[in-house]
Amino acid sequence: MSSFSGTITALVTPFRDGQVDEAALRALVRRQIEGGVSGLVPVGTTGESPTLSHAEADRVIAVTLEEAKGRVKVIAGTGSYDTRASVERTRLAAKAGADAALVVCPYYNKPSQEGIYRHFKAVAEDGGLPVMVYTIPGRSVVNINPETIARLAQVKGIAAVKEASGSLAQMAEVVAAAGPAISVLSGDDALTLPAMAIGCTGVVSVSSNAMPALMSELTALCLKGDFAAARALHYRLLPAFRAIFAETNPIGVKAALALLGHCGPEIRLPMTPMEAPNVVRLEESLRALGLLGR
Repeated sequence: MSSFSGTITALVTPFRDGQVDEAALRALVRRQIEGGVSGLVPVGTTGESPTLSHAEADRVIAVTLEEAKGRVKVIAGTGSYDTRASVERTRLAAKAGADAALVVCPYYNKPSQEGIYRHFKAVAEDGGLPVMVYTIPGRSVVNINPETIARLAQVKGIAAVKEASGSLAQMAEVVAAAGPAISVLSGDDALTLPAMAIGCTGVVSVSSNAMPALMSELTALCLKGDFAAARALHYRLLPAFRAIFAETNPIGVKAALALLGHCGPEIRLPMTPMEAPNVVRLEESLRALGLLGR
């Protein structure tokens, strides 16, 4: 089985009065592990990494590692649009004890495919951690083409791909390009089932913050090849996926966690709290899954 498989949670960063809520973060990590997830990603986009200071990001990674206690993989978010900074952040995560680094495609400066290749090669060779390449053209503007993934698959230290292009056709090409040594995981909760049907080994999930056991069950069913049961669960979860992503992530999942009583809804600008009609739909979807009382 792939070294990166199952449900890996892209953790939110709970806040209270403008500060990282460490108690809520610790409880969230424990609940994820109890729910059966195979990994945790602190300081990704879901963790509001663009609004965390370096000191806050370091602390969130440290707290996650302290609570995980080696029971699941911790894949620290270390990527940026600056290669040198990405290497340095990865080195710091390695020193802290992380198992791997999630490195996003460089955003805003729109590098060529050659620039993307060299960026990831540098982080993999100099950062000191296995690298999960993160493809998300909706946020980074540029795509990581399957041909570039094929080149990166030959680089020592490239261990996995989080594929969030939203295209099943591209996912299939990436699975083929990556080969058996590189894990490919869906970066979209609602595409977990079809992505795993075409060869992805799991999902880096946002929704699992709110429902770790259900997302873990979904990926476990897919890994077993029980796609009939997985399909039934997928359609049960689909309304919740729609509700959680009704607004830009992580607005919806933070609202879900607040409804469930796991942390406050506080979110940092430029993100704003979820609009009331969307909260109502979110609450209904969580209640339908049995996660909220009637």
